[in-house]
Amino acid sequence: MISKIGVIGCGLMGSGIAQVCATAGYETTVCEMSQELLDKGLNTIDKSLTKSVEKGKLSAEGKSATMARLRGTVSLEELSDCDLIIEAIIENKNAKKEVFTKLDRYCKPETIFASNTSSLSITELMMAVGTERRKRFVGLHFFNPVPVMKLLEAVRTLVTDEGVFDEVAAFGSKIGKTVIRTSDRTGFIVNRLLVPYLLDAIRALEEGVGSIVDIDNGMMLGCGHPMGPFTLLDFVGLDTTYYIAEIMFEEFREQRFAPPPLLKRMVLAGMHGRKTGRGFYDYTDPQNPVPMKL
Repeated sequence: MISKIGVIGCGLMGSGIAQVCATAGYETTVCEMSQELLDKGLNTIDKSLTKSVEKGKLSAEGKSATMARLRGTVSLEELSDCDLIIEAIIENKNAKKEVFTKLDRYCKPETIFASNTSSLSITELMMAVGTERRKRFVGLHFFNPVPVMKLLEAVRTLVTDEGVFDEVAAFGSKIGKTVIRTSDRTGFIVNRLLVPYLLDAIRALEEGVGSIVDIDNGMMLGCGHPMGPFTLLDFVGLDTTYYIAEIMFEEFREQRFAPPPLLKRMVLAGMHGRKTGRGFYDYTDPQNPVPMKL
């Protein structure tokens, strides 16, 4: 039975995952590599909960109870008694392997390991670690911002125990997520469909089919999307999209997953979207982004 949660990483995704777990009533320990990063992440959670109180979505008592269930650490060994550990660090297989290899030594045999990866193969990660808990290794792909987005992709490998998979899916429901189940294929469900769409929007721009604004408006007003592909690319991060596309192209060797030349040039130029202030739009004035001349 899952009652204690461990979260590795307290950045954008990790802090959100830790927040929703603690809010749902789970004793949650979040681990970072330094006290500075840990304090920053915990402060992000505190601010997020404060906003929820201000909006009437959470009571002041609820916030206090949530924070009381949340504990921070810079030592992986302090996660040894957790029932489920969710890794949410940099999207790098070697870094993830190092973390899980250490955890495998510290944790009890019953502990379930989960990665929040959006693109890496869970099976490859599991085999790289060399763990004996292969039946208890899954993917739990959350979406940004975690406290707001309702979806959770639960990913099983060919050897994941069915009972374990049911257990983590039930956990997802308990933290307020709609859980969709998928197999361990690069991109899972959402990115398998989303990434080719985003890449094709870039190709359409390259070919002069329409402008940045016209293509964005076309998909918002014609298809009912909440934001156009270029606005979404800037939000997700062009570097992140490029990295995911490269992994998917390596897996499937299909043209639809190949990063367009324009995307590669923009990433090399440091135009990563909102986080760098420039992408397909210029965010000098964040409230009034202006399309870039590319």
